Amino acid sequence: MDKSNGYEDHAATFIRCRSKGINGIGAPEVRFWAKSLPPNAAVLDVGCGIGLPISQALVAEGLTVYGMDASPSMVEGFKQNFPNIPVACEAAEDSSFFNRQFDAIIAWGLMFLLPEKTQEVVIQKMANALSTGGKLLFTAPSAKMMWEDTITEIESISLGADRYKELLAGSGLSFIEEFEDEGENHYYHAIRL
Repeated sequence: MDKSNGYEDHAATFIRCRSKGINGIGAPEVRFWAKSLPPNAAVLDVGCGIGLPISQALVAEGLTVYGMDASPSMVEGFKQNFPNIPVACEAAEDSSFFNRQFDAIIAWGLMFLLPEKTQEVVIQKMANALSTGGKLLFTAPSAKMMWEDTITEIESISLGADRYKELLAGSGLSFIEEFEDEGENHYYHAIRL
């Protein structure tokens, strides 16, 4: 089974399509979120891809970044872009990074690529890996829906805002807010109290 959900086979297309600028879609919102974190906070980027622009935005804010992606090609691209940042080629549901604690975790553009049960597992693992006061930020449409991913043509699924909020609460997190960026990406922001 392809734990990259088709992105390994389509890595070149994804890399070509994804905005590389520090002001690419999502980067301004991530930088704003990063400013709410302690200086040098340890942040895990789940589904980091090649690190552009999300990990790049975190680094620009002076955070200590760790990356994880299930696509070997994406991980190689991440290593080229950020040779001094630890990165693992692991699926989110299997990652050894969840055996440690982080000040914050971000999963931008990943959750809805995972099957429903895997999303539930990953949300719990991310929650468990947050230290007290740690923040989680992830993206997924607010509506409950299924669609075909434009790059991989594999089914994507959003569990919907109500279900995501239930999962966050059930994982011991307190929901802070939800918002959208200029690309209509919907964000969920929560904290471990």
